[in-house]
Formats: sequence, C-alpha cells, structure tokens
Amino acid sequence: MRYLAPVMDTTSQPEPPAPPTPAPPVIAAPVPPARKSRGWMVAALILVVLLGFSLLGNLTQFIAHSFNWTRSLKTTTARQVGPKLDEAVLEDNNSHNKIAVITVEGIITDHADDSDGNNMVDLIKAQLDRADDDDHVKAVILKVDSPGGEVMASDEIYKAILDFQSDEPADNGLPARKGKPVICSMGSLAASGGYYISAPCRWIVANELTLTGSIGVIMHGYNYRGLEDKVGVVPMTYKSGKFKDMLSPDRSTNEIPAEEHAMVQGLIDETYEKFKGIVNDGRASAHELNKKEGHALADDWQDYADGRVLSGTQALKLGFVDELGDFDDAVDRAEKIAGIKSANLVEYEEHYDISDFLSLFGQSSRAKDIKLDLGLDIPKLRSGCCYFLWQTPGN
Repeated sequence: MRYLAPVMDTTSQPEPPAPPTPAPPVIAAPVPPARKSRGWMVAALILVVLLGFSLLGNLTQFIAHSFNWTRSLKTTTARQVGPKLDEAVLEDNNSHNKIAVITVEGIITDHADDSDGNNMVDLIKAQLDRADDDDHVKAVILKVDSPGGEVMASDEIYKAILDFQSDEPADNGLPARKGKPVICSMGSLAASGGYYISAPCRWIVANELTLTGSIGVIMHGYNYRGLEDKVGVVPMTYKSGKFKDMLSPDRSTNEIPAEEHAMVQGLIDETYEKFKGIVNDGRASAHELNKKEGHALADDWQDYADGRVLSGTQALKLGFVDELGDFDDAVDRAEKIAGIKSANLVEYEEHYDISDFLSLFGQSSRAKDIKLDLGLDIPKLRSGCCYFLWQTPGN
C-alpha cells in the first residue's frame, strides 16, 4: 500500500497583496542664510562719533579755561543755564588785545523764537559777561541796527551795558572790577529802543544816513466792537471793578471812561520821562569822560524828543551822537579809548553740543509748529504792552 501526501487545492486561495511601493524621499530646498541688518550698527556708530566729538570739545574748553585760570588767576563765569558761547575771530590783527563785537539786530524783545529758550536779552547779557571775564578784552563795540522794541527788554539791555562799564570796589574778599568802555556803532536804523540801549555807551558813532532818535513810547491796539455789531456778536463781560477791562478791544468807544484815558496816558508819560532821563544821564556821563572830543546834548534837545526820527547828521548837531563814521571808525575809537594800538576783533556765537542734538527728539509740540514765510517782516507786537519802537510806514 502506498501512502500519498494529500494535494492542496490552491486555485481557490487568493494571492497575497504586493507590498506597497515606498514614496521617494522629499528633498527640502536649502534655506538661504538670513541677511543681518546693519542699520542699527550705522546709527550707533554715528551717535558714538558725535558723542566723541562733544566730549573732545568739552575737554578742549576745560583745558583752555584751566590754562586761562593759571595765567590770569581769573576763572570764566560758569553758566549752568542760558546761552553757551564760543569765541570766533572776526579779524586777526596778531594782537594779545581783543575788542568784542556784540550785535543787536531787529525788534528788541525778551521772548525767544527758537526752541532752546534763549532770547535776545539773555544772549546780550551772556556776551557781556564773557567779555567781562576775559582780561584780554579791552572794549566792546555794540552794533545796533534796530527800530526798537519792548520797553522792559530795552531797559534790561540798558542796565547790563551800564553795569558792564561801571567800576566795582572790592567786596567780601572779591577783587575790585574796572569797567570796560562800550562804543556804539549805529547801522542803518537805531531808533527808539535802538537809541535807548545806545544812550549809556561811552561813545556813539553813526553814519550820516543813519535813522535814529524817535524818542518816545507807543502802546498799540485795535478796537473791533463795530465789526462785532455788524455780524451780531455781543460781548458779555463780568468784572470786579470799573477798570478791570481796561484796554479791552470789544467795548464801544463811548463806553470807555475819561479816567481810563487819563490813566493810560499817565503810564505812557511816565515811561516817556524815564526815556528822556536815560538819554540825558547817558549823554552827560559820556561827555564828562570824553571832554571836548565828544558832543554834549544841545540845550533844546528835548524839542526833538517828540518821536521824530533824525538823520545821523542831525543827531550829531543835537548831541545825540559823538561822531559820523562807519564800523571801522568805531573800531579806531574803541582802541583809542581803551589805550591800545591794535586788537583782534572777536564775537561770541551760541555753542551747540550733543545734548542739544539729542534734545531735538524730546521737543514739545510747540516747537514743531509750521511757519509760513510770506515775505513780510511784521513786528510781533503784543496788545497792552508798551514799546520803544519806531513803526516804519506799512507796518
């Protein structure tokens, strides 16, 4: 007997599934390296360079001040506030002596137009202080080209010039100080307040075509009540006293009491008398020092102190000025009065450093106002404020 192995029927059995084909690997594109921005590095480098220049300038000034102190045993006034000044040479005559030139140009005011807060009065006082501290400065030339301006600002400059020329005795251990002469050089216009600040000067030089004088006071304003009535606007005012709304521009002229006119005119007259006193005292003091070389006020000079403008030639005849000439003549006179043969001409310019640059980023919105230049130079007069001002026709 044979034993046969059983045969399996494979026809009915399903074939096993084929293994899945593996997907090709995904090849990622190479990512380019990120480009590093260097803008901040450039900005930082610029700031570091500016800071370095500022530190170098401050160090140079410190060394110069220390050197001056060791030579003259007199330190320069440390101005923690107000204008910071640098000395600039206008004319180098190879001399150890100096004559400082201070310019007064435009409307005289104590209000600052720029963002740094320095005004004309502060700047002139700082320049006089700088000239007073420097032993090499023997005299100051005040270049005036101004129609005048505010009463208070003009008076502050007048007092600063008067103090600069005055001798001071020793006091509380401080050494005595000898004043230095101020010579005025008038430009095309030195009227009203422009003459007010010229009056205390030791010597006044004017061109024969200079317009000067205009000795007087003005208070200017507008009354627009008539316009308000036309458009139907009725002002409503509540006041504690009869004169509390003095100089109000929206009252009818028949509502202004006569006493108010008298009071306002009294203020004008008081200021006017002070102006004439400044002229009389200044010219008398200068003539006493200048003797026969200068010009004394004419006996009838007050007849011409009625607000009228005078030419340089007329002013010389009346004794308002001492000499007809130009800036060079003023320089010669300054050297003669100071008793020196020659001098370098210097001026003081405002100094700006890195702190001023950085402060631009922190200015208030007021400093960012947009100004429109219409080509007109209109005086910025404030209502109710007294002025030593000659208003040219058209202003």
